[in-house]
Amino acid sequence: MENDPVTLCCPNEYCQSANPLTHKFCQQCSTPLPKRYLWAVGNDFNFGDPGSILGDGSNRYLVINKSILLDIKPGLLPQIPELDDLEKIRPYLKLIPYRLHIPQVYGILNLGNGQSKTEILLLERPPLITDATITQANLCSSLDTVWSAASSIRQIHWLWQLANLWQPLAIEGVASSLLDSYVLRVEGVLIRLMELRFDGETPPTLSQLGEFWLKLLKNAKPNIAPFIQQVCEFLIQGEINSSEQLIKVLDQGLSQLEKSQTTTITIYTKTDSGPSRPRNEDACYPAADTLITKPPQHNALAVVCDGIGGHEGGNVASNLAIETIQQQIKELTSVPKDNIDPSMLLSDLERAVATANDKISQRNDSEHRQGRQRMGTTIVMALPIAHEIYITHVGDSRAYWITRHSCHQVTLDDDVASREVRLGYALYREALQHSGSGSLVQALGMSKSTSLHPTSQRFIVDEDAVFLLTSDGLSDFDRVEESWETEILPLLSGKTSIENVAQRLIEIANTKNGHDNVTIALIHYNVKYSEPDIRITADISNLLADTELYSSDDPHNGESFINNQKTQVISENKTIKLPQIPLQLFVILGLTLLSGLLGYWFKLQFKSPTIIISSPTPFSSQPPPSTIQRTLDNLSPNWVIQANSSITLNNQPFSAESFFQVIEKKTNPNNGNNPDLRLRLCEKSNPALETSKIVQVNFSELQDLGKGISILQSNQPSPCE
Repeated sequence: MENDPVTLCCPNEYCQSANPLTHKFCQQCSTPLPKRYLWAVGNDFNFGDPGSILGDGSNRYLVINKSILLDIKPGLLPQIPELDDLEKIRPYLKLIPYRLHIPQVYGILNLGNGQSKTEILLLERPPLITDATITQANLCSSLDTVWSAASSIRQIHWLWQLANLWQPLAIEGVASSLLDSYVLRVEGVLIRLMELRFDGETPPTLSQLGEFWLKLLKNAKPNIAPFIQQVCEFLIQGEINSSEQLIKVLDQGLSQLEKSQTTTITIYTKTDSGPSRPRNEDACYPAADTLITKPPQHNALAVVCDGIGGHEGGNVASNLAIETIQQQIKELTSVPKDNIDPSMLLSDLERAVATANDKISQRNDSEHRQGRQRMGTTIVMALPIAHEIYITHVGDSRAYWITRHSCHQVTLDDDVASREVRLGYALYREALQHSGSGSLVQALGMSKSTSLHPTSQRFIVDEDAVFLLTSDGLSDFDRVEESWETEILPLLSGKTSIENVAQRLIEIANTKNGHDNVTIALIHYNVKYSEPDIRITADISNLLADTELYSSDDPHNGESFINNQKTQVISENKTIKLPQIPLQLFVILGLTLLSGLLGYWFKLQFKSPTIIISSPTPFSSQPPPSTIQRTLDNLSPNWVIQANSSITLNNQPFSAESFFQVIEKKTNPNNGNNPDLRLRLCEKSNPALETSKIVQVNFSELQDLGKGISILQSNQPSPCE
């Protein structure tokens, strides 16, 4: 018995046959056999030699090598930590929106006997290189070991990913993970963390991040070495004092390097009603079986919508969403790529989705549809622009990123299970076992857009890749994860066509699932890059100008890159220089702050497990003295604009007697005389409503309205207060 070969148990509860470790499908029932390689957190334990079996009596985990295990009984629920222990793993749970970079908790493993047991945390999807043919797995290379061999655009891209991770990890007290060379691994284009490192009593700073990056400077490509050195110095000296500023500077570098990259984008869509549905409630853009190539096409957009199953009119909702989105995005894609502000574009995409939602909701209301009679749809869309791709979604239609190295789901389903994990209440595998875990928590058309929270993301593409958008007719039961290597990967090596890939994926959906309609969109990136002859440098003059416009203690300064997350994240603390203030005023301010913190603490303690979102609070700068006549020419933050007649702002209609509070007035780098404005639509019934609509316009738009608007004076009552 001791020499019996180790086998992989079939996850089908009605089969559970033993299979050789190298098999991909059960030899008895043909069920796919998942290979779940796990990372054991910690160094102070000994698993024994490779080939040993562990599992507190369950004989469940096969030792591959030090700290790497294989679950040979994947059909069973892993052992879950006690509720009291969830605090230790909560950062992993709350960071599930970043699982592209951070592994998730799989379960725990108890080693030892009696009272001397050791509880070991197991992480799934760690940064590993696997070979299924010989059941072997090794850690991906560390960032510092592969850095020198990377192209200049890849080196800046890796730093860009780290910069985007800084804020969310700092909030959860694990930013130290980004300062540990052993933790930072590279999987092709992606930065992947092996595990999280918890911060000590003194949290790490951006200055320390700059010092850490300096270690990479000696092996940086010559044409970007001055740029990286400047960025590091700006960080160390505090001239870059927020992760948002850091991302903007790195975006400058990427934009300059992108000019040396040639990108060809091909989009193909396909849909099918499936073997068990009488009609197709899905929809896509471009229309099914359409092939688009950019260039020569100037614009490229892909959208997949899945009419909600069980709701009447799902096909109407999905097609209405496609029609609306197409119209909304048409204007966005006409803007030259050099004039695009990523944060504003992300907001525009979410606004387009909100417009589609309202049109469907209004249709429901006009037809007096209630409850499950209301028609609705999920949506996932991709907008490729130059070296970037913008992805927005609502519901459980997904986007996958396939490279030569891996396949990753880049969207997080808007369902009950994902919500429970994101709020830190349960492990994902545990949450999936709960009743209703797959139920959607939001979809288009179910209610007004004030309660809708789309997720928008931005990715840099510096190598050949395929992005797959799909309805759950294909993605259910992990069909994409099972088939990407055999069906999609050949497209990247030129061994098949995009049309053949789409046809095969539809066949897999219909034969292996078959319970629903299926719709897919494939976006194929073909990338060629050559090192530029010129050296690039970093320019922070615009950042310094922004710092003058934005109050240093603005709690929303630096959060634009995380606004796509469903739970509001507090931005980094900044050093503030205060003028001398009387002691009595300090006491009053201290008591006020203490009462506010206590109220906020109670709110956190008793919050319900629902989706949380809040909009930026009004700009905190003080307006000019009230003796000054307020006009459009001296417009300042916190002032209120009144619509005297029906007006249109940023292609959105507003009725007379609408009021807008100026939140931000930001210099436009392309035209200093035409600043960008951020306005908050004030609700008369509840002016402090957190979900008030935000409108972004250029100053010239307000000037063109003439007498259609007026500025409220300081002595006039304001509905925004």
